[in-house]
Amino acid sequence: QVQLVESGGGLVQAGDSLSLACAASGRTFRIYAMGWFRQAPGKEREFVAAIDSSGLITTYADSVKGRFTISRDNAKKTLYLQMNSLKPEDTAVYYCAARSGVGTYSSDTAYDYWGQGTRVTVSS
Repeated sequence: QVQLVESGGGLVQAGDSLSLACAASGRTFRIYAMGWFRQAPGKEREFVAAIDSSGLITTYADSVKGRFTISRDNAKKTLYLQMNSLKPEDTAVYYCAARSGVGTYSSDTAYDYWGQGTRVTVSS
């Protein structure tokens, strides 16, 4: 089992950058595929980015491709999301998620563990 705690959210202006982190507990972080999702007010939760357990394979939603970068440090048991060129439409609560398995997963139903979320607000 793994527990996830996100951090790094905040209020920024359009065009700014922000880095999110997701700290995991447990000794088996390195076997988990990880993902970032977000949920804007009044909208369903949506996929942002995913990374496999090795950190070598990543996938992105089209809306963030080229602006966001997902990465992980298995030694530190931490998942990251570097967000550049932020837009007001990126405003949401961002969640990290984990599941055991090979590859990457873009469906939220594929994940077993979730953090509590961190809020990102991008002003225009």
